[in-house]
Amino acid sequence: MQLSKEYSIRGVTRDASKPKAQALAKKGVEIVTADMNHKDSIISAIKGSDTAFLVTNYWETGDPEVEKAQGKTVADASKEVGVKHLIFSSLLNATQISSGRLSHAKHFDSKAEIEEHIRSLGIPATFVVAGYYMSNYLQMLRKRDDGSYSLAYPVSKEAKFPLVETVQDMGKFVKPALKKPDAFNGKRIFAATDYYPFTQVTADQYKSFLPDSMAQEMLENHLLIEEPGLFDGISLQESLDALEDKPTTWKEFVKNARV
Repeated sequence: MQLSKEYSIRGVTRDASKPKAQALAKKGVEIVTADMNHKDSIISAIKGSDTAFLVTNYWETGDPEVEKAQGKTVADASKEVGVKHLIFSSLLNATQISSGRLSHAKHFDSKAEIEEHIRSLGIPATFVVAGYYMSNYLQMLRKRDDGSYSLAYPVSKEAKFPLVETVQDMGKFVKPALKKPDAFNGKRIFAATDYYPFTQVTADQYKSFLPDSMAQEMLENHLLIEEPGLFDGISLQESLDALEDKPTTWKEFVKNARV
């Protein structure tokens, strides 16, 4: 089954006049406007949809309460209009899986709470849990004398980062849920090509690179990698086995990025 023949795409945005929205419209995407803060707006935008893909943006406000309210509003609207399958870009609860040790990674916990709310609604849903974005690292790469590249984080060499190339590969991890919604109902798909190690720096060194408003949150974000792990030690194999299309490796990404 080719998804392009089975589905038409509706893109929901606050401003349909923006260049990115216009570019999608030129590709045949139906562009509609909505505000995630207002349920009636969301209902109008997604009514008649078989599947809804939900992404919340914590960093727009830095307020977990805003993110949770928006995610729950879309989930409630999806149930009300009879969406057959909701796919949510989720994260694990950092506070819970670290037994309370890492309680400042709010953008993890807020998405996890939205996932819990979706599960409580009893609607068919799949949760795609993205790893670290490869694209975020381009400005942080350091070239070594031997021509290789390194990244530095406040974790030991034993810590492994699950990396994903979002531009090319996120659709590959969402595709299984679209093609086999019953098989992935209630399940998580972990979006990462592999686990990768990075070079260590101290916690204070790492925080010194960041604004005070987000330094502790991002520090704990990375400490989560070491113990218990961004995906709580879960193997990637089941998620990778579900893919029809080979995901991008870190080596391929760096080579193609020409950093």
